[in-house]
Amino acid sequence: MYAYIKGKISQLYPTHIVVENNGIGYEIQTPNSYRFQSQLEEDAQVFTQLIVREDAHLLYGFIDLEEKDMFLNLIKVTGIGPKSALAILAASTPNEVKIAIENENEAYLTKFPGIGKKTARQIILDLKGKLTITEESELFAQADESKNDVLEEAVLALEALGYSKREITKVKKSLEKETFDTVDACVKRALALLIQ
Repeated sequence: MYAYIKGKISQLYPTHIVVENNGIGYEIQTPNSYRFQSQLEEDAQVFTQLIVREDAHLLYGFIDLEEKDMFLNLIKVTGIGPKSALAILAASTPNEVKIAIENENEAYLTKFPGIGKKTARQIILDLKGKLTITEESELFAQADESKNDVLEEAVLALEALGYSKREITKVKKSLEKETFDTVDACVKRALALLIQ
């Protein structure tokens, strides 16, 4: 219904962003809201997908069409809902997921929250050979933030993705020894540690 929304990104939360357009603030669920950090308070184009449930109309948003297409492919798989698809995309790029599927890498897929062996096998069965692997693109340059703020925001993002406090505490010590310019960089590093 909505292919994309253009407007000012007015707020970032661990699970979603708010895009203001013509006086209306659209709450949009995203895989990793901090990918939009560099566009905060600026006009942006967010690629969207509306999903209607009995109890809610939810708008999902993506940084580019490749991420949106990967989300749509994932939710077609039996056993994968929007929440699981967002968790996969939060922790990896669409290209990394495609490569794992083409290589039948179940171990990679089962590292994401809510994805067991059966679901990983289903993803491979349903999507192998149907996805186009592209050149890996760099994630977006983003504004500097203080180290503590970055780490605390990253912890909130991990909690929103479904990781337990025990899992987060386990990687937090490693993260405190490193310096990250952005929340996105910190979240990506934390996810890499969590899925080792």
